[in-house]
Amino acid sequence: MTEMDDRKNSIGLLELTSIAKGIECTDLMLKAADVEILMSRTICSGKYLVLVRGDVAACISSVRAGAEAGAECVADSVTIPNLHEQVFPAISQAQAVGDVAALGVIEGFNVSTLIEAADAAVKSAEVSLVEIRLAMALGGKAFAVVTGSVAAVNAAVETGRDVLKEKGLLANFSIIPAPRKELVKELLEGRL
Repeated sequence: MTEMDDRKNSIGLLELTSIAKGIECTDLMLKAADVEILMSRTICSGKYLVLVRGDVAACISSVRAGAEAGAECVADSVTIPNLHEQVFPAISQAQAVGDVAALGVIEGFNVSTLIEAADAAVKSAEVSLVEIRLAMALGGKAFAVVTGSVAAVNAAVETGRDVLKEKGLLANFSIIPAPRKELVKELLEGRL
């Protein structure tokens, strides 16, 4: 990781109910601060998601600018500082995995809280965060997948579940000891 990447360990997220306003807000967010765009796209169900990466102050400024412009179209916004380094690649696509002792899935009703839950989960136990899937073909929901020992996956899923539950946004969760290789391949390797 470069020195610049070390400073850009936070994300800012803006979820809007309007696609047109979402595109406008993306531009304003990029102009407001030194952030890089991780994602700017439509999501289910007719919403728009903007996800930027930068240092904490830049993400706060960027999200604030987008939220002010988005006004009544803002469904949710959040800045998450000091994300675990596994979160960034997990958002981009599923990570390759070898043998899996246990598989944990945390499912939430919105994107921002699911990312917070995944970050908390991976910080709480010795697990690998292999995927965060965000609201595409999911009816606006999102989910994260972790692997590791059964005990570690249990601890991580419990932590992530609690973050979602506290905000009333827990859809469901699963812990699967010794998952079949076919399941792991179908779930994760199809996105690599």
